[in-house]
Amino acid sequence: MLDHLFVPVAAADQFLQHVRFGKGKAESTTETYAYALALFLRWCLRTDRDWRTAAPDLGLFMTWLRHAPKGMSGIEPSPGAALMVGPGRKPARGEKRVNGVLTAVRGMVAHAVTHGDAPQWVLPVLFDLASTADLPAAARGEGSTAGVRLGVRHRMKEPKRPVDRASDEEILALLRACRTARDRMMLLFMGRGGLRRGELVGLRREDIHFLLSSVSLGCAVAGPHLHVVRRELNPNGAWAKSRRERVVPVDRLLVQAHDRYVMERIACRAADACDFVLVNLQREPLGTPMPPRAVNELMTALSERASLARRVRPHQLRHAFASNARAAGADWDELSELMGHESPESLLPYLHPDSQTLRNVVERVPSPRVLTTDGAGQ
Repeated sequence: MLDHLFVPVAAADQFLQHVRFGKGKAESTTETYAYALALFLRWCLRTDRDWRTAAPDLGLFMTWLRHAPKGMSGIEPSPGAALMVGPGRKPARGEKRVNGVLTAVRGMVAHAVTHGDAPQWVLPVLFDLASTADLPAAARGEGSTAGVRLGVRHRMKEPKRPVDRASDEEILALLRACRTARDRMMLLFMGRGGLRRGELVGLRREDIHFLLSSVSLGCAVAGPHLHVVRRELNPNGAWAKSRRERVVPVDRLLVQAHDRYVMERIACRAADACDFVLVNLQREPLGTPMPPRAVNELMTALSERASLARRVRPHQLRHAFASNARAAGADWDELSELMGHESPESLLPYLHPDSQTLRNVVERVPSPRVLTTDGAGQ
């Protein structure tokens, strides 16, 4: 990361290296952090502040984030936009985006304090002690008592919104719009298996165990399933977000979809030597692993072909899986394992039922008993 004089900002680079390699975060996550830090450093430069001691003024930074216009890069102001938008106008950035930027800023400053590049007095300005009693019981763990956790001082309250999921009707429309077995399998792996985009294109053939018994493969897991494994070097740039391997059980629909895709793949002789499950069958170079961006391109094409009112994104299929699993009665630990979440708070959106679920609950409530003229119930 460079400053306005094109000199590397050592503290920022060291923190980003820690995020990528020390904490094992995905490259895309590290890139998101880098853009957030660029916003903070640019604000400090324009307001004549030192980023090491700007913590007391983070409230002003939050206001700037909300209202400073964005340019094509998301960092530079729009050409000719000398004024910030004011009250009554749509904010330039939402609450979630502002909180994401603050997360990166707190991480960099705390990392700098640890390495002696920033004064220690800024930490109490950024953090305070909070009680674990504020967390849902499921997040605290069964049988656990209230304790102390590190809280943050600067955070915008995000409005509660329904989980941004693909509806069942949208998924069915997308499936009908598929023209190949590969495309149908990809949709089902995300919509009924909960795979992330990077996990999907990172699957190897050795990860697919679709037999009733996989003992012959050296796997003791019963029933058809697949393994999600993080591999550091994938030629297509695929990345499994979770650091630990997880097993995802699959149903008959996914097995059938995979079998049909295998028959389709056999016709591509160039794919014989590729160990990846998903390969280019019609686009050059043939037989090579599909890149993650190809999943987004497929979703865009299918959404248009299905005449949907919006473009369904890959992650919305994953959200649909989680929401449906939750509605089917999946417990907290079961859903966390299926989704591959490392933080319990990642499941919080799925604990808030949507309006239709609440309506169904009300309709299940029995009607009051019919009263007789003397007031006695029948």
